[in-house]
This record gives sequence, C-alpha cells and structure tokens, in this order.
Amino acid sequence: MIGNKYLQQLYDYPDIDASLNQLLELLKYKNKDFIDSLFIPVDLSLCSKDELNFLTKVAALIDYNLQIHKIAVPEWLRSNILRFEVPYYHSKRISDFEKFKLQMTNPGPFRARNVYFDLTGIGRI
Repeated sequence: MIGNKYLQQLYDYPDIDASLNQLLELLKYKNKDFIDSLFIPVDLSLCSKDELNFLTKVAALIDYNLQIHKIAVPEWLRSNILRFEVPYYHSKRISDFEKFKLQMTNPGPFRARNVYFDLTGIGRI
C-alpha cells in the first residue's frame, strides 16, 4: 500500500505511460494538493515490490521537477530504497548508444535512482 492517494491512483492506472503523463501534468501545473501530499512521508516498508518499482520511477520525475520549480524535495523521495540495481530506461525501445547517451545526459535525480528518461519526450507534456 503506497499510502499517498495521488500516487496510489497513478499506480493503479493500467498503462504506465498514461500514469507518467498524468504525473507530469500534476507537476507541470504545480498542483498544490498533490505537492502538499508529498510532504506526508510514505512508509516504504509497507509497499510491495511492484509499488516500489513504480515509486522509484516517479520519485526521479518528482525530484527533478520539484527542483526545476524550486520546491523543496521531501526526504522520503530520496530514500536509498528507491533505486534500481539494473538501469531502467523509458522507453524500452532504444539502442545501446541511446542508453549510453541517456546515462551521460540525464540530471542527478535520475542517475541517483538508476532511472533514465528521454527528457525531450517528457518535456512535451
């Protein structure tokens, strides 16, 4: 159980791309209720493996976007639990060169979690 109603709703979406798009909209428009909800810590020990997998992906996006908007980043989002051992690439259909490029060009919040997004793709939201 994630324990944050917004993140839980995003997790419950059947499609990860739709979920990430919705998350990016909440962040882009600085949805006050959503951002305020992030400051109530999530008990990561209560989350399933799939929930932690999801939270690791969204934590990178949230951390990055909050920094862009000069908003403090809640400590729980930077937990060492929210990190992949093997790099995660979104989208999965990219070449080895593109993977290497993402590793070199993605900002710290992504590299810290071993999560790599094409920032031009997520910037279109």
